[in-house]
Amino acid sequence: MQNKEYKQAIVVRTDIKMQKGKTAAQVAHASLTAAEEIKGKRNEVFKNWWANGQKKVVLKTSNLEKLLGLVKIAEKEDVIYSIIEDKGLTQIPPSTITCIAIGPDEEFKIDRITGNLKLL
Repeated sequence: MQNKEYKQAIVVRTDIKMQKGKTAAQVAHASLTAAEEIKGKRNEVFKNWWANGQKKVVLKTSNLEKLLGLVKIAEKEDVIYSIIEDKGLTQIPPSTITCIAIGPDEEFKIDRITGNLKLL
């Protein structure tokens, strides 16, 4: 029996020009939010991802429209995702969508959604 590989992809908008620390915080929010969601809905997926090092990749896209296009694909593929909207307390206006997390889930599913994106 072949061991399944699991991963999570976090996709960040590059058009809003967040500073590095802000970007790191938004990525962390996205990763944790999606992980908690999968833990509650598909605990076996969460356990396998967790037990194998919580593999993740941080990718980029150029604007909100492209980011939300990935969400639509994730919905169609029945893959858990999280959308992060900033509270607007520091660098960017309130309710700005900064990034999304897709998965964790089986790696091939994540790659079908985000495989054409470049690393951040």
